[in-house]
Amino acid sequence: MDNDPINPPKRVSRFVDLTPLKESRDFRLLWFSTIISETGTQISTLAVFTQIYLLTRSAAAVGFVGLAKLVPLVLTTVLGGSIVDAVDRRKLLMATQMGFAVSSLVLLAGALMESPPLALIYGAVALGAAVQGLDSPTRSAMTPSLVSPEQLPGAVALQQVAWNATMLVGPLVGGLLIARSGLRWAYGLDVLSYLAALVATSFLSPRPVPQGAGFASRQSGFGAIADGFKYLKGKRVIQSTFIIDLVAMVFGMPNALFAILAVEQFHGGSEIAGLLFAAPAFGAVMAALTSGWVNRVSKQGLAVIVSVAIWGAGITAFGLAGDRLVLALFFLAIAGAADVISAVFRSTILQLSVPDSLRGRLSSIHILVVAGGPRLGNFEAGVVAEAFTPAVSVISGGLLTLAGVGLVATFIPQLAQYRATKHGEARTIL
Repeated sequence: MDNDPINPPKRVSRFVDLTPLKESRDFRLLWFSTIISETGTQISTLAVFTQIYLLTRSAAAVGFVGLAKLVPLVLTTVLGGSIVDAVDRRKLLMATQMGFAVSSLVLLAGALMESPPLALIYGAVALGAAVQGLDSPTRSAMTPSLVSPEQLPGAVALQQVAWNATMLVGPLVGGLLIARSGLRWAYGLDVLSYLAALVATSFLSPRPVPQGAGFASRQSGFGAIADGFKYLKGKRVIQSTFIIDLVAMVFGMPNALFAILAVEQFHGGSEIAGLLFAAPAFGAVMAALTSGWVNRVSKQGLAVIVSVAIWGAGITAFGLAGDRLVLALFFLAIAGAADVISAVFRSTILQLSVPDSLRGRLSSIHILVVAGGPRLGNFEAGVVAEAFTPAVSVISGGLLTLAGVGLVATFIPQLAQYRATKHGEARTIL
């Protein structure tokens, strides 16, 4: 018999594992600082889309926000990976909070003007994107050193809870704040959030520069950056996780259209836009909170494929929902739930297969995909919506995502074949 009455098997919870929060003080600080700063970010994101649409009434102008963010994000993400691996990550994280605060102060100054120039708004969001190119890989690279290897999937899931909780609360608060008090209050609250996050990160323990061997020991300059990309050579599973997420975000990311859809399709304003932004996050939070089962999944690559396919189907259904707001919100929530499960498995595959001395550079490449894809997707969505309609942009994007998933699964079969070992370590087929 498998059951031992003296030593019964440990019951596995269906809910997110809170052990990393309980056992690691630094992980708690990192986690709470993420919640504080990202809540402000989500409020200002909605404010930017709303402000530009009110100023221009142009879907293309709104979509251009994504392109304004993409270029600086690419530059700092690629160049910043070596910086993350070469300095005290705690100090770098503190510096990024100050950079974010400056970006939000510029947006606040624009909101105080009667008719701010678009260049000022685009410039501010470009600065924020440049800072994000350092901030996100720093947080990602720090995490594995704050928890034990067996706790990493749970820590990644908790990070997803934090990120998506902010994407749920931020737009809801932002929509109400903008409607009742105006844009300046939204941007002002964002500034305060970064100052609070700066205080939280200042209590983190110093993070000494990780040491490596061979090519991994070069931790600065273009040679170090090249080493990060060199490590990816032949790593088909890691490559495929980047590609499949890029496909989903470039074609299936409709965020830039929410402020437009709220007015033109759902006959509302910033409150409806806030609901549209919050719906995927609501689904993601629910999925992350009930993600205790992810530790038992060995076919992690197949889980990524299925999750991204569900995301594409959810976005397509959202586009087909018409003006039925409740149904549209439901499909967005389904898409968000699938996206967070995909993110948990993709991050776990990456972090367990990369040495600590290279995690900053590989995390930068990962963040380049995760953060850069949606920015390019916002631009694509705005251009297609301008040429056709917002609904056509959403539906075509969802269908292209499904087609892309099929192509990745067909031409990179190693992803579906990938399995984690019993103790969570990566297999050598990466």
